[in-house]
Amino acid sequence: MDIDDEENMSSSSTDVKENRNVDNVPPKEGSGQGAGEGTQLSNGGGSSSRKRPLEEGNNGHSKFRLKKRKKTPGPILPKNALMQLNEIKPGLQYKLLSQTGPVHAPMFVMAVEVNGQVFEGSGPTKKKAKLHAAEKALRSFVQFPNASEAHLAMGRTLSVNTDFTSDQADFPDTLFNGFETPVPSDASFYLGSNGDGSFSSSGDYGLPSSAVASSLSQSPLPIPSPYPAASGKNPVMILNELRPGLKYEFLSESGESHAKNFVMAVAVDGQTFEGSGRNKKLAKARAAQSALASLFNMQLDQTPSRQPIPSEGLQLHLPQVLADAVARLVVDKFSDLTENFTSPHARRKVLAGIVMTTGTDVKDALVISVSTGTKCINGEYMSDRGLALNDCHAEIISRRCLLKFLYTQLELYLSNKEDQQKSIFIKSERGGFKLKENVQFHLYISTSPCGDARIFSPHEAAQEDQGDRHPNRKARGQLRTKIESGEGTIPVRSTTTIQTWDGVLQGERLLTMSCSDKIARWNVLGIQGALLSLFVEPIYFSSIILGSLYHGDHLSRAVYQRIAEIEDLPPLYTLNRPLLSGISNAEARQPGKAPNFSVNWTVGDTGLEVINATTGKDEMGRASRLCKHAFYSRWMRIHAKLSSSLRSKILKPNLYHETKQGATEYQTAKECLFKAFLKAGLGAWVEKPIEQDQFSLTV
Repeated sequence: MDIDDEENMSSSSTDVKENRNVDNVPPKEGSGQGAGEGTQLSNGGGSSSRKRPLEEGNNGHSKFRLKKRKKTPGPILPKNALMQLNEIKPGLQYKLLSQTGPVHAPMFVMAVEVNGQVFEGSGPTKKKAKLHAAEKALRSFVQFPNASEAHLAMGRTLSVNTDFTSDQADFPDTLFNGFETPVPSDASFYLGSNGDGSFSSSGDYGLPSSAVASSLSQSPLPIPSPYPAASGKNPVMILNELRPGLKYEFLSESGESHAKNFVMAVAVDGQTFEGSGRNKKLAKARAAQSALASLFNMQLDQTPSRQPIPSEGLQLHLPQVLADAVARLVVDKFSDLTENFTSPHARRKVLAGIVMTTGTDVKDALVISVSTGTKCINGEYMSDRGLALNDCHAEIISRRCLLKFLYTQLELYLSNKEDQQKSIFIKSERGGFKLKENVQFHLYISTSPCGDARIFSPHEAAQEDQGDRHPNRKARGQLRTKIESGEGTIPVRSTTTIQTWDGVLQGERLLTMSCSDKIARWNVLGIQGALLSLFVEPIYFSSIILGSLYHGDHLSRAVYQRIAEIEDLPPLYTLNRPLLSGISNAEARQPGKAPNFSVNWTVGDTGLEVINATTGKDEMGRASRLCKHAFYSRWMRIHAKLSSSLRSKILKPNLYHETKQGATEYQTAKECLFKAFLKAGLGAWVEKPIEQDQFSLTV
């Protein structure tokens, strides 16, 4: 349970108001402790009036029952049995078994099932009955002296069983209770260690030595040390003991009403550390946590599947600092574009965006694109002139926005000498262009991409952290397709599927490859696509950051690990292994029906473009600024200026399809990718009907 949840439960929950020491019975001496240390369990008995203003609290202290308890410093009140049981086993369902007695004096019997065993409790109200059932459940393992042992007794391993999709908890409660100083190791890189015991500030990030970087990249996930014993103190308390009198500063508030995000900062030893959370208390705890990690090397969350996986390439930023900053930038930009989420087009299931960094300071980052969407085009609306968007999933649209930005940057380079310096491109000694040094692109998606990266049980991730019992099961790694007019994905057929134009128009469902598969493709072929590869060297994402449903094992497998055996790639093409990370303040799940529209924005645009995902065009039937036809037009204009310095020679470009085929190295790399999927037994890539690309600009 998160620290803010703990606060909510103790101060605002109706259950807690009614149930804390409900029966006004002082605890017996020597009574057994429950799942939390020092917490007495009430033993039932006579009922007391709810209107009585004064009651005897635990330990003989009297206290007033107020609707809103004013926060005053002092001893933390013990948690009742319901709260403790909820910490150990979140999401338990209580069932009403019976109601007896007259209307003025009813007796309720409630039951709860914990690990296959049913515990019953009775009382004059349902809540009191629930409390007694929870007490019985806790007494069944009261012999354990503290909460962590009780957790283990309940079959819940603290260090790994984290519900990272819940909208009630971002971290296990123990994250803010237990700390120890581990022996320094290579894994301390995750907290910004320079390997020699010194730490870089949040504004000047030290780079790991190549030896450290390579040793980290070989292992898919760091091996956790045993989880520290609970000390009962949160990061703010611990930091205050080490550095008394620190002042926390409120920096910002952002996010939609259901997913607020606050940012707090604290200055320690001349360095500033930031933390974000869905309330200020949690943000303060995370700022303190960041300071403890950096200055005192205190490893906190040890859950393997939640750790960032560092990239093999140049690491310019601390992984978690970068991930949180990128997510915040994208969400804030979306807020700006939708009038603080009040616009009708702010409605969305998935939000994606791309952020560009040009150095080590995240504060210099620039949001390149923002997009939403979860739907694909209906087959009957396919365009044979490149005027419709086939795939309106948010991350796919964001990448098309990035293509638009790359065209703009090439045009900037070609305009005049002064603008050349402003472009992110420089001439390559191998011909064509390449990115300037330290220019990096970071993809943010508010949830895991559809397809292989999302095929796991988030609430059962703990068992997998101890080793997936079925790592070779057929569902793992399979190529999957989105289906027309629906959400979710299905595995590709075992035999090669060829989609035909007339077949689709006749009613055969149009298949589109899943986002997980497309991201894996970008990690081999680059994000620039076939057309731009004729001008520029391959460009790869430096990091992929998820706002929820992040699981390191599954994401890494989906976006590069499953094709690790890829062979014979042409020069400059490689299997890119970007940084993979979740964010500190995981986004709440978005239940409900997904809207049928997709929005997009690229830096330089005046506002959002709204696309009907079913037709691939806007509501007026006009082509999107991101469609193939628009990009091919820009490509032709650049080609007219650059025909002498192409990376591959194309004499007279005509058909869109033929021009793409002219990018020989790109096409070779694509064949290597398709072979790698087949060789791994993961299926054959399904391509759209070829007629889609048989257009020229003269038509």
